[in-house]
Amino acid sequence: MTLWRNRELRQHINVIDGTVAPSIVLTNATYLNVYTNQWLEANIWIYENRIVYVGEKLPDETTGTNFYDCQGKFVVPGYIEPHSHPFQAANPEETMMYAAKTGTTTFVNDNLTWHLLLNKKKTFSMINAFSKLPVNIFWWNRFDSQTMLKDNRIFNTRDILDWAEHPMVIQGGELTSWPSLLTGGDRLLYWIQEMKKLGKPIEGHLPGASSRTLTKMKLFGISSDHESMSAEDVLKRLELGYRVSLRYSPIRPDLPEIIKGLLDKGVSQFDNMSFTMDGPTPAFMEDGIINICIEKAIENGLPLEAAYRMASYHPARHFNMEEEYGSIAPGRVANVNILSDKQNPHPESVISKGEWIKKNSKDIAYPAYINWEEYDISPLELDWDLTSEDLQFSSPIGMDVVNDVIIQPYTIVSDVSADKIPSSKKEQFIALIDKHGGWRVNTIIRGFAPELGAIVSSFSATGDIIHIGNSKKDLRIAFERMKELGGAIVLVNQGEILAEMPLPLGGVMPKNPMKEQIRMNKEIKQVLKEHGYAYEDPIYSLLFLSAIHLPFFRITQQGLIDVKQREIVIPATMR
Repeated sequence: MTLWRNRELRQHINVIDGTVAPSIVLTNATYLNVYTNQWLEANIWIYENRIVYVGEKLPDETTGTNFYDCQGKFVVPGYIEPHSHPFQAANPEETMMYAAKTGTTTFVNDNLTWHLLLNKKKTFSMINAFSKLPVNIFWWNRFDSQTMLKDNRIFNTRDILDWAEHPMVIQGGELTSWPSLLTGGDRLLYWIQEMKKLGKPIEGHLPGASSRTLTKMKLFGISSDHESMSAEDVLKRLELGYRVSLRYSPIRPDLPEIIKGLLDKGVSQFDNMSFTMDGPTPAFMEDGIINICIEKAIENGLPLEAAYRMASYHPARHFNMEEEYGSIAPGRVANVNILSDKQNPHPESVISKGEWIKKNSKDIAYPAYINWEEYDISPLELDWDLTSEDLQFSSPIGMDVVNDVIIQPYTIVSDVSADKIPSSKKEQFIALIDKHGGWRVNTIIRGFAPELGAIVSSFSATGDIIHIGNSKKDLRIAFERMKELGGAIVLVNQGEILAEMPLPLGGVMPKNPMKEQIRMNKEIKQVLKEHGYAYEDPIYSLLFLSAIHLPFFRITQQGLIDVKQREIVIPATMR
């Protein structure tokens, strides 16, 4: 990856020769050298967005240089999130800028939302705009939608190959459609091969996979996986040559137990492991992202140096970017975290791409940069109304929520013809309705939040409108409020709006500052729990209603789906 032109490279040499002043000099720094695994003392020179010198000398030319004394402090590379979903009822610009203040300065992001919101030309223009933010932003190349869309042409060879060649796209996957490889999916295999030819790794999605399946996936070219749920899972993957991200996420906070398990098994080499939060919702990332993973790892016995390397150098090496990212050395992008103590991974100062993001525990204010309207990402304008026919429920098969990720089919025996279902039955109406008003899928859901009159959400796996509730009256109120806001998550009970999160950016993203997003997220979770929601994260529950990479029964654009058989049990109805 070439980040600097010849003229810029010559200028960097001029800084060393003393004819040009560095932008920032960190003096008296005790920094972690990830190559020797030692804490060394040095002065660190930064010119614009690049580290140009690490050593004992100070520059000869210092006109305009910002000196920062690191005496008594510790310096580590900026943290890297290698598996980011920045759209979980969140604004990706706010998500990444907020996380950068806690030390995560590089993100490798899912691109699925762009597929659903924009055409390729506008998406690539949007990606270029994101690259101008003072954080380091890269993207995946998705191969499938994780659901069953009406239009499956969204993922086609021409677009996939264009994504593959984009310089800001550095991996393929995550590969939720991997079972199709085992049944002869040559188109998917071709896409994987083309990514590998470009030197870009493939991220798997292999929860619970056997050694036999993992071996087959390795032969197909899968490079890494983030779905380990135990130390045994991690070791199984490492032994087969995978690189493994250890996860601390809203619904899979497995990291502490995995670290303890690995140490108990005598593991002392962590070079092929990294950390991920795998798409935290706003409330879960209130205190940061990778800094929290490091904290959990250290608390559970992981050596300090290994933890900081897993947070920086290891993912950079995985993405074939170690010459630019993941270390404090000449030639690297200036992503630097300054700590008050080695044991404390929460930085008091952060430099990203050579710019101060946080300094002496004070956040540096940056205005919002992305002009969403320029890319036609604006409030939803629904030209249809919720009708009495939309709220007719006659399906014989319902959705039984077992836990955060598992939904099973069940036979509906209750009378659901009335306008309200008693909360004692633990059942609610559920409808997924096309945001363009063309179709609907209706059934009953059991065990979601049975005491709640209504939740209506434009945040979903497809961008269509989810309606869940035990009261048709409350469903109408929640729908009208969601429509008025141009997209939102709205909770209503007994005619009263209890909580809401406006999502005016395409109906799936908020525009509020992150602290507001966190507050609204917490409020929605609290209200749902007060009305019978028994799981970890309602944002994920809404997202996973349509996710066919999870067992066993889902509601999608095409209808109610038996996931294992990939069969439509009850098709969508045209409105």
